Amino acid sequence: MTNANIVVIGGGTGLSVLLRGLKLYPFTITAIVTVADDGGSSGRLRKELNIPPPGDIRNVLVALAEVEPVFEQLFQHRFENGNGLSGHSLGNLLLAGMTSITGDFARGISELSTVLNVRGKVLPAANHSIVLRAEMIDGSIIEGESNIPQSGKRIKRVFLSPNTVKPLPESLQAIHEADLIVLGPGSLFTSIIPNLLVPGITEAIKESAARKIYICNGMTQKGETDHFSAADHVETIYAHAGSKVIDAVIANNGSIPADILTNYAKEGAAPVAVDLNRLQELGCQVIKGSFMEFNDNLLRHDAVKVAEALLHELKEVRRE
Repeated sequence: MTNANIVVIGGGTGLSVLLRGLKLYPFTITAIVTVADDGGSSGRLRKELNIPPPGDIRNVLVALAEVEPVFEQLFQHRFENGNGLSGHSLGNLLLAGMTSITGDFARGISELSTVLNVRGKVLPAANHSIVLRAEMIDGSIIEGESNIPQSGKRIKRVFLSPNTVKPLPESLQAIHEADLIVLGPGSLFTSIIPNLLVPGITEAIKESAARKIYICNGMTQKGETDHFSAADHVETIYAHAGSKVIDAVIANNGSIPADILTNYAKEGAAPVAVDLNRLQELGCQVIKGSFMEFNDNLLRHDAVKVAEALLHELKEVRRE
Protein backbone atom coordinates (compact mmCIF):
# COMPACT_ATOMS: atom_id res chain seq x y z
CA MET A 1 0.00 0.00 0.00
CA THR A 2 3.06 2.21 0.31
CA ASN A 3 3.20 5.06 -2.19
CA ALA A 4 -0.42 4.74 -3.31
CA ASN A 5 -1.22 7.94 -5.20
CA ILE A 6 -4.33 9.79 -4.04
CA VAL A 7 -5.64 12.98 -5.62
CA VAL A 8 -8.11 14.98 -3.52
CA ILE A 9 -10.14 17.69 -5.28
CA GLY A 10 -12.15 20.33 -3.45
CA GLY A 11 -11.88 23.32 -1.16
CA GLY A 12 -13.14 24.81 2.07
CA THR A 13 -12.91 23.49 5.61
CA GLY A 14 -13.98 19.97 4.70
CA LEU A 15 -10.98 19.40 2.47
CA SER A 16 -8.53 20.56 5.15
CA VAL A 17 -10.11 18.29 7.76
CA LEU A 18 -9.87 15.27 5.46
CA LEU A 19 -6.23 15.92 4.58
CA ARG A 20 -5.22 16.00 8.23
CA GLY A 21 -6.41 12.41 8.42
CA LEU A 22 -5.02 11.24 5.08
CA LYS A 23 -1.48 12.39 5.83
CA LEU A 24 -1.33 9.79 8.64
CA TYR A 25 -1.61 6.98 6.09
CA PRO A 26 0.69 5.58 3.38
CA PHE A 27 -0.59 7.83 0.61
CA THR A 28 1.28 10.11 -1.76
CA ILE A 29 -1.14 13.04 -1.66
CA THR A 30 -1.90 15.67 -4.29
CA ALA A 31 -4.53 18.25 -3.35
CA ILE A 32 -6.15 20.22 -6.18
CA VAL A 33 -7.76 23.23 -4.56
CA THR A 34 -10.44 25.63 -5.80
CA VAL A 35 -9.50 29.25 -6.45
CA ALA A 36 -13.00 30.73 -6.76
CA ASP A 37 -13.16 32.33 -3.30
CA ASP A 38 -13.81 36.08 -3.34
CA GLY A 39 -14.65 36.88 0.27
CA GLY A 40 -12.70 38.19 3.27
CA SER A 41 -8.91 38.45 3.19
CA SER A 42 -8.68 36.24 0.08
CA GLY A 43 -11.11 38.44 -1.82
CA ARG A 44 -9.24 41.61 -0.90
CA LEU A 45 -5.88 40.19 -1.99
CA ARG A 46 -7.19 38.86 -5.30
CA LYS A 47 -8.75 42.25 -6.07
CA GLU A 48 -5.80 44.39 -5.00
CA LEU A 49 -2.96 42.19 -6.30
CA ASN A 50 -4.71 40.33 -9.12
CA ILE A 51 -3.72 36.92 -7.78
CA PRO A 52 -5.80 33.80 -7.12
CA PRO A 53 -7.38 33.79 -3.64
CA PRO A 54 -4.96 32.17 -1.17
CA GLY A 55 -7.32 31.24 1.69
CA ASP A 56 -8.24 27.64 0.79
CA ILE A 57 -4.66 27.00 -0.32
CA ARG A 58 -3.41 28.31 3.04
CA ASN A 59 -5.66 25.95 4.99
CA VAL A 60 -4.60 22.96 2.89
CA LEU A 61 -0.91 23.79 3.33
CA VAL A 62 -1.39 23.92 7.10
CA ALA A 63 -3.35 20.65 7.10
CA LEU A 64 -0.53 18.85 5.30
CA ALA A 65 2.35 20.65 7.06
CA GLU A 66 4.67 18.84 9.42
CA VAL A 67 5.89 21.70 11.59
CA GLU A 68 5.72 22.72 15.23
CA PRO A 69 2.19 23.73 16.38
CA VAL A 70 3.36 27.28 17.13
CA PHE A 71 4.45 27.72 13.52
CA GLU A 72 1.05 26.51 12.35
CA GLN A 73 -0.58 29.05 14.69
CA LEU A 74 1.65 31.77 13.25
CA PHE A 75 0.71 30.85 9.67
CA GLN A 76 -2.99 30.96 10.57
CA HIS A 77 -2.76 34.13 12.69
CA ARG A 78 -5.27 36.76 11.62
CA PHE A 79 -4.51 40.41 12.37
CA GLU A 80 -7.24 42.27 14.23
CA ASN A 81 -5.74 45.76 14.01
CA GLY A 82 -3.78 47.89 11.61
CA ASN A 83 -4.82 50.09 8.73
CA GLY A 84 -5.14 47.76 5.74
CA LEU A 85 -3.75 44.83 7.73
CA SER A 86 -6.84 44.05 9.82
CA GLY A 87 -8.59 40.85 8.72
CA HIS A 88 -5.64 39.40 6.82
CA SER A 89 -4.06 36.14 7.94
CA LEU A 90 -0.27 35.94 7.90
CA GLY A 91 -0.41 32.84 5.69
CA ASN A 92 -2.41 34.69 3.03
CA LEU A 93 0.13 37.53 3.05
CA LEU A 94 3.02 35.07 2.78
CA LEU A 95 1.38 33.38 -0.21
CA ALA A 96 0.82 36.77 -1.82
CA GLY A 97 4.43 37.74 -1.12
CA MET A 98 5.85 34.49 -2.50
CA THR A 99 3.71 34.89 -5.62
CA SER A 100 5.19 38.35 -6.09
CA ILE A 101 8.76 37.07 -5.58
CA THR A 102 8.43 34.08 -7.92
CA GLY A 103 6.04 35.73 -10.38
CA ASP A 104 3.86 32.62 -10.30
CA PHE A 105 1.12 31.55 -7.87
CA ALA A 106 1.72 27.79 -8.22
CA ARG A 107 5.47 28.21 -7.79
CA GLY A 108 4.88 30.39 -4.74
CA ILE A 109 2.79 27.57 -3.23
CA SER A 110 5.57 25.10 -3.99
CA GLU A 111 8.20 27.27 -2.29
CA LEU A 112 6.07 27.68 0.84
CA SER A 113 5.35 23.94 0.83
CA THR A 114 9.07 23.37 1.26
CA VAL A 115 9.26 25.83 4.14
CA LEU A 116 6.28 24.15 5.84
CA ASN A 117 7.57 20.61 5.17
CA VAL A 118 4.25 19.78 3.50
CA ARG A 119 3.41 16.09 3.18
CA GLY A 120 2.36 15.87 -0.47
CA LYS A 121 1.73 18.40 -3.22
CA VAL A 122 -0.73 21.31 -3.21
CA LEU A 123 -1.89 22.67 -6.58
CA PRO A 124 -4.36 25.44 -7.39
CA ALA A 125 -7.15 24.41 -9.76
CA ALA A 126 -6.05 27.33 -11.94
CA ASN A 127 -2.96 29.51 -11.81
CA HIS A 128 -4.77 32.84 -12.12
CA SER A 129 -7.91 34.46 -10.77
CA ILE A 130 -11.23 33.10 -11.95
CA VAL A 131 -14.74 34.30 -11.24
CA LEU A 132 -17.52 31.87 -10.37
CA ARG A 133 -20.96 32.75 -11.73
CA ALA A 134 -24.28 31.04 -11.20
CA GLU A 135 -27.36 30.92 -13.38
CA MET A 136 -30.40 30.69 -11.15
CA ILE A 137 -33.65 28.88 -11.91
CA ASP A 138 -35.32 32.23 -12.71
CA GLY A 139 -32.64 32.97 -15.33
CA SER A 140 -30.78 35.63 -13.35
CA ILE A 141 -26.96 35.53 -13.10
CA ILE A 142 -25.19 35.93 -9.76
CA GLU A 143 -21.46 36.75 -9.81
CA GLY A 144 -19.03 35.81 -7.07
CA GLU A 145 -18.59 32.71 -4.94
CA SER A 146 -19.58 34.50 -1.73
CA ASN A 147 -22.73 36.01 -3.28
CA ILE A 148 -24.21 32.83 -4.75
CA PRO A 149 -25.46 31.19 -1.51
CA GLN A 150 -26.78 34.57 -0.31
CA SER A 151 -29.03 35.20 -3.32
CA GLY A 152 -32.06 33.41 -1.86
CA LYS A 153 -32.61 31.77 -5.24
CA ARG A 154 -32.24 28.18 -6.39
CA ILE A 155 -29.12 27.45 -8.44
CA LYS A 156 -29.53 25.97 -11.92
CA ARG A 157 -25.84 25.77 -12.83
CA VAL A 158 -22.48 27.41 -12.14
CA PHE A 159 -19.78 28.39 -14.63
CA LEU A 160 -16.36 30.04 -14.74
CA SER A 161 -15.02 33.14 -16.39
CA PRO A 162 -12.82 33.70 -18.23
CA ASN A 163 -13.50 30.63 -20.33
CA THR A 164 -9.84 30.57 -21.33
CA VAL A 165 -8.74 29.20 -17.94
CA LYS A 166 -6.28 26.31 -18.19
CA PRO A 167 -5.35 23.53 -15.76
CA LEU A 168 -1.83 23.06 -14.47
CA PRO A 169 0.00 20.27 -16.31
CA GLU A 170 1.00 18.93 -12.86
CA SER A 171 -2.69 18.47 -11.99
CA LEU A 172 -3.39 16.47 -15.13
CA GLN A 173 -0.28 14.36 -14.51
CA ALA A 174 -1.30 13.66 -10.90
CA ILE A 175 -4.78 12.57 -12.01
CA HIS A 176 -3.26 10.34 -14.70
CA GLU A 177 -1.00 8.64 -12.13
CA ALA A 178 -3.62 8.38 -9.36
CA ASP A 179 -4.73 5.13 -7.76
CA LEU A 180 -7.61 6.94 -6.06
CA ILE A 181 -9.37 10.21 -6.92
CA VAL A 182 -11.47 11.82 -4.20
CA LEU A 183 -14.02 14.60 -4.67
CA GLY A 184 -14.97 16.53 -1.54
CA PRO A 185 -16.10 16.97 1.05
CA GLY A 186 -17.09 20.59 0.61
CA SER A 187 -19.70 23.00 -0.69
CA LEU A 188 -21.13 21.41 -3.83
CA PHE A 189 -21.53 24.42 -6.12
CA THR A 190 -18.74 26.63 -4.76
CA SER A 191 -15.94 24.28 -3.65
CA ILE A 192 -16.20 21.04 -5.64
CA ILE A 193 -17.82 21.74 -9.01
CA PRO A 194 -15.61 24.81 -9.83
CA ASN A 195 -12.60 22.47 -10.00
CA LEU A 196 -14.41 20.22 -12.47
CA LEU A 197 -15.21 23.19 -14.70
CA VAL A 198 -11.54 23.92 -15.38
CA PRO A 199 -11.05 22.58 -18.93
CA GLY A 200 -9.10 19.33 -18.94
CA ILE A 201 -9.72 18.33 -15.32
CA THR A 202 -12.94 16.39 -15.88
CA GLU A 203 -11.59 14.77 -19.05
CA ALA A 204 -8.50 13.61 -17.15
CA ILE A 205 -10.66 12.15 -14.36
CA LYS A 206 -12.78 10.20 -16.85
CA GLU A 207 -9.71 8.85 -18.62
CA SER A 208 -7.97 7.87 -15.38
CA ALA A 209 -7.93 4.22 -14.35
CA ALA A 210 -8.19 5.30 -10.70
CA ARG A 211 -11.20 4.55 -8.52
CA LYS A 212 -13.25 7.75 -8.16
CA ILE A 213 -14.93 8.42 -4.84
CA TYR A 214 -17.22 11.28 -3.83
CA ILE A 215 -17.43 12.16 -0.12
CA CYS A 216 -20.95 13.48 0.28
CA ASN A 217 -21.64 16.23 2.80
CA GLY A 218 -23.40 15.19 5.97
CA MET A 219 -25.66 18.27 6.03
CA THR A 220 -27.36 20.38 3.40
CA GLN A 221 -26.15 23.94 2.93
CA LYS A 222 -28.55 26.86 2.92
CA GLY A 223 -28.57 28.67 -0.40
CA GLU A 224 -26.76 25.85 -2.19
CA THR A 225 -28.21 22.42 -1.51
CA ASP A 226 -31.49 22.99 0.33
CA HIS A 227 -33.44 19.69 0.54
CA PHE A 228 -30.75 17.84 -1.48
CA SER A 229 -30.33 14.10 -0.98
CA ALA A 230 -27.04 12.30 -1.65
CA ALA A 231 -28.30 11.36 -5.13
CA ASP A 232 -29.17 15.01 -5.81
CA HIS A 233 -25.54 15.89 -5.09
CA VAL A 234 -24.31 13.23 -7.53
CA GLU A 235 -26.82 14.24 -10.22
CA THR A 236 -25.67 17.85 -9.93
CA ILE A 237 -22.04 16.83 -10.41
CA TYR A 238 -23.06 14.76 -13.45
CA ALA A 239 -25.01 17.72 -14.85
CA HIS A 240 -21.84 19.84 -14.79
CA ALA A 241 -19.17 17.23 -15.54
CA GLY A 242 -20.97 14.30 -17.13
CA SER A 243 -21.06 10.76 -15.79
CA LYS A 244 -18.06 8.49 -15.18
CA VAL A 245 -16.51 10.84 -12.63
CA ILE A 246 -17.84 8.93 -9.58
CA ASP A 247 -17.58 5.18 -8.89
CA ALA A 248 -18.54 5.22 -5.23
CA VAL A 249 -20.10 7.58 -2.67
CA ILE A 250 -19.10 7.79 0.99
CA ALA A 251 -22.27 8.77 2.84
CA ASN A 252 -22.99 9.18 6.53
CA ASN A 253 -25.84 7.16 8.02
CA GLY A 254 -24.75 7.53 11.63
CA SER A 255 -26.96 9.28 14.15
CA ILE A 256 -26.49 12.99 14.84
CA PRO A 257 -27.19 14.40 18.35
CA ALA A 258 -30.45 16.29 18.66
CA ASP A 259 -28.80 19.49 19.93
CA ILE A 260 -26.51 19.55 16.88
CA LEU A 261 -29.50 19.09 14.56
CA THR A 262 -31.32 21.92 16.31
CA ASN A 263 -28.39 24.30 15.87
CA TYR A 264 -28.05 23.45 12.19
CA ALA A 265 -31.80 23.76 11.65
CA LYS A 266 -31.53 27.38 12.81
CA GLU A 267 -29.16 27.92 9.88
CA GLY A 268 -31.51 26.19 7.44
CA ALA A 269 -29.47 22.98 7.26
CA ALA A 270 -30.65 19.37 7.61
CA PRO A 271 -29.06 15.90 7.31
CA VAL A 272 -28.45 14.71 3.75
CA ALA A 273 -30.68 11.70 3.10
CA VAL A 274 -28.91 8.64 1.67
CA ASP A 275 -31.26 7.43 -1.09
CA LEU A 276 -29.59 4.12 -1.78
CA ASN A 277 -31.66 3.01 -4.78
CA ARG A 278 -31.21 6.26 -6.70
CA LEU A 279 -27.48 6.27 -6.04
CA GLN A 280 -27.18 2.74 -7.36
CA GLU A 281 -29.26 3.66 -10.41
CA LEU A 282 -26.73 6.43 -11.03
CA GLY A 283 -24.03 3.75 -11.15
CA CYS A 284 -22.54 4.45 -7.72
CA GLN A 285 -21.47 1.98 -5.09
CA VAL A 286 -22.56 3.32 -1.70
CA ILE A 287 -20.20 3.18 1.28
CA LYS A 288 -22.34 3.88 4.34
CA GLY A 289 -21.10 4.38 7.88
CA SER A 290 -20.88 6.69 10.87
CA PHE A 291 -18.45 9.14 9.30
CA MET A 292 -19.16 12.31 11.27
CA GLU A 293 -17.76 13.75 14.49
CA PHE A 294 -19.05 16.57 16.66
CA ASN A 295 -16.90 19.33 18.14
CA ASP A 296 -18.07 22.67 19.55
CA ASN A 297 -21.55 22.15 18.07
CA LEU A 298 -20.01 21.71 14.63
CA LEU A 299 -20.44 18.67 12.42
CA ARG A 300 -17.32 17.54 10.58
CA HIS A 301 -16.21 14.41 8.78
CA ASP A 302 -14.13 12.14 10.98
CA ALA A 303 -10.91 12.28 8.98
CA VAL A 304 -9.56 9.01 10.38
CA LYS A 305 -12.75 7.04 9.65
CA VAL A 306 -12.93 8.44 6.12
CA ALA A 307 -9.25 7.71 5.54
CA GLU A 308 -9.78 4.13 6.73
CA ALA A 309 -12.70 3.77 4.30
CA LEU A 310 -10.56 5.09 1.45
CA LEU A 311 -7.74 2.73 2.41
CA HIS A 312 -10.20 -0.19 2.37
CA GLU A 313 -11.42 0.84 -1.09
CA LEU A 314 -7.87 0.99 -2.37
CA LYS A 315 -7.16 -2.50 -1.02
CA GLU A 316 -10.30 -3.81 -2.72
CA VAL A 317 -9.27 -2.28 -6.04
CA ARG A 318 -5.82 -3.79 -5.81
CA ARG A 319 -7.28 -7.16 -4.83
CA GLU A 320 -9.45 -7.05 -7.96
